[in-house]
Amino acid sequence: MFRLQIIFFALLLSVSAVLLALQGHSSNDAQPSRAYLGFDLNYYPGDGALPILRKTFSFSSYWLSPPPGERHNTWLGKRALVQSQGLGLVVLYNGRLSKNLKSAADARRKGTADAENAATIARQEGFPPGTIVFLDIEEGGRLSTAYHDYVHAWIDALAKADFRSGAYCSGVPIDEGGHSITTVADLLEHLGGRNLTLWIFNDVCPPSPGCVFPSTPPAVAQGGFPEAALWQFAQSPQRKDRTAKCAATYNADGNCYAPGDAKREWSLDVNVANSANPSAPAK
Repeated sequence: MFRLQIIFFALLLSVSAVLLALQGHSSNDAQPSRAYLGFDLNYYPGDGALPILRKTFSFSSYWLSPPPGERHNTWLGKRALVQSQGLGLVVLYNGRLSKNLKSAADARRKGTADAENAATIARQEGFPPGTIVFLDIEEGGRLSTAYHDYVHAWIDALAKADFRSGAYCSGVPIDEGGHSITTVADLLEHLGGRNLTLWIFNDVCPPSPGCVFPSTPPAVAQGGFPEAALWQFAQSPQRKDRTAKCAATYNADGNCYAPGDAKREWSLDVNVANSANPSAPAK
């Protein structure tokens, strides 16, 4: 009887060991989350461009305000058509420049006003509550105290309007004399517990592969910030000081074009995201 108990106990240990090994194997071999290619353009490329771009990309940018340097917005009224082509959207609103924020109070007023305007336009365009609206922050490096006040007011007012906040910002290190800073890191350090979805740009090669459109896109975290939801890894025009090691991937004019753009009509930026519809409300 004692011998049978020993045999049974040994068999039980063996089965347990096998199950643990299988569990560990399954955990270690788990498939990484899929990455999706997307493009962004300041100008709407035209209705005829959408089927061509959809062959390469899963999502597109969509501006609620005039893009940087522009007085007009050519995207308005195109949401339904863009989505009917099977493209997801990453929704953008042009942020202020530091020089236009005169004080902390002025920054908070403008952050609130911009968020309320973005929410109004988003509703008019048919975006549902919970949509992520990305504030386009064009300045790199460390942001001013007033700019952080502006971003905080934007986040708070957008949440009050039942939308979520994102920020498009630089992940390119800026030397501050002995050490470097990125806008991403500076934002994260000053959020004060607020939620902000990050879309970083970092076209430095490497980690950027340059103006390429791989069937298996690079992971967003490869851009240097695992917290990010999107990574813009190629820009038009090419920044030669940051892209020397992948210069051959860009067109001769220094821009980036989609494979189906035979006439070189749409000089675009290339992104990768963890979702095919980056601004969609959380399920």
